[in-house]
Amino acid sequence: MKQLFLFTCLSILAFACVNKKTQPVKEVRQDSVPKKGSFGFDLAFLKKHKDVLVLSDSGSQAKIAIVKDYQARVMTSTAMGDEGNSYGWLNYELIGSGKSQPHFNPLGGEDRFWIGPEGGQYAVFFKKGDPFDFNHWQTPALIDTEPFELVSVNPTEATFKKSSLLTNYQGYEFNFEVHRQIKLLSNDAIQREFGIVTRNLKSVAFESRNAIINTGKKSWTRKNGLLSIWILGMYNPSDKTTIILPYEKSTDFTKKVTDNYFGAIPSDRIVKSDSLLLLKGDGRHRGKVGIAPTIAKNVAGSYDAGRHILTLVKFDVDKSADYVNSKWEMQKEPYRGDVVNSYNDGPLADGGQLGPFYELESSSPAKELKPISSLNYTR
Repeated sequence: MKQLFLFTCLSILAFACVNKKTQPVKEVRQDSVPKKGSFGFDLAFLKKHKDVLVLSDSGSQAKIAIVKDYQARVMTSTAMGDEGNSYGWLNYELIGSGKSQPHFNPLGGEDRFWIGPEGGQYAVFFKKGDPFDFNHWQTPALIDTEPFELVSVNPTEATFKKSSLLTNYQGYEFNFEVHRQIKLLSNDAIQREFGIVTRNLKSVAFESRNAIINTGKKSWTRKNGLLSIWILGMYNPSDKTTIILPYEKSTDFTKKVTDNYFGAIPSDRIVKSDSLLLLKGDGRHRGKVGIAPTIAKNVAGSYDAGRHILTLVKFDVDKSADYVNSKWEMQKEPYRGDVVNSYNDGPLADGGQLGPFYELESSSPAKELKPISSLNYTR
């Protein structure tokens, strides 16, 4: 996934930029205490608990922070150095505790590696024969608690790997190796990928290249179930944040847009047209939406009107490919899933809450793999 943050004045509908003079950068004193909400604050916090790898651009103030022990996820980034906004959501309480939770550890992070499908007859989050409910839902350790291995690093790029075995709901075992490369993008790369000239803007962008390689002796087939690469990002919610999912204009879009993963979303929280879905990203109501590959575009985003932050994610889409279905049910069409999703966190039935945060998610196609062949996905 290619991910871009712009700190500017933007209109959600027109995306019109208002030029501003670049503000002088204040020198950070070594003994100063970073302000909460800043990249410097989050970096100092993370360093108290884990080794942190920081990629930075010497020609700008763009930085990203990666933790290999958290599956080589990009925890947060900034466009304005240590004093600038920290864009990723972090679960300070859970990270600070050093403990693991049952089911899932919502540590946060802007770009984390997961594997699908979550639910259904080929699920990797449920054991064979278990009901599809929260008590039996379990995130695999590979993508929740196990560290990745650092292979190589330079100032703007880092590569990781991890060997693993997963068993799906059918009892089929997948032996594979994960390769993951994180790269900080230059302003020229931002212009090529997003068509945005950043000369008068503050921006940070990075790309994650992900692959799973079948290291077993058997081919992976549709009959036994297939895997997908699933990349998710957690972001700080606000009452002025709107999630934006564009798609190709369609007269039957209602059949290709799913908005009832966790029940119906109230009408005052979601807007759908024949080519665009808008959802509140305030972390106040639990709901998830998804777009089918037949109409999905290769970009999604959000806009925080209070802090003037535009977030864009760009990803690969193959309209003719199979995509895994992650619904928590035995499925009629297990390979007719979504290519892009967004989740807005909110209180659970028992009053507890994972966040608050909101997520932008995208998935690779599912692919039959012979031994030593790979599935690759860039976002």
